[in-house]
Amino acid sequence: MATLDDVRNIGLKLPGVTCSEDRFGLTMIVKGKAKGIVWSWSERVHPKKPKVINDSVLAIVVRNLTEKDILYDSYPELFVTDPHYNGFPAVLVRIEAIGVELLEDLIVEAWRTKAPPNVAREN
Repeated sequence: MATLDDVRNIGLKLPGVTCSEDRFGLTMIVKGKAKGIVWSWSERVHPKKPKVINDSVLAIVVRNLTEKDILYDSYPELFVTDPHYNGFPAVLVRIEAIGVELLEDLIVEAWRTKAPPNVAREN
């Protein structure tokens, strides 16, 4: 079972990654712009009310929709679905259901999707 501290520790080992202060998330600057690689899920609890931050589920960027589908099919118990993320290359992970090793693999791959190619090749 992983924790937000595990996510933070894994992410901050990667070059260029910072942790957000206001809302949990890992970002990196690419060509002068902040790019999220991991962030807390905003859950629609009530249909006519604003979304609520749910730190027990994290959105993690994946390479493409094919990879997303493979992950959802391979580990259905680890993930949440949300129509807002349909067609978007990110998975919604139940943080308490995932092991640290798989979590690290997902975060490193998320970082590789955003990192400049020369930096990604070196790590």
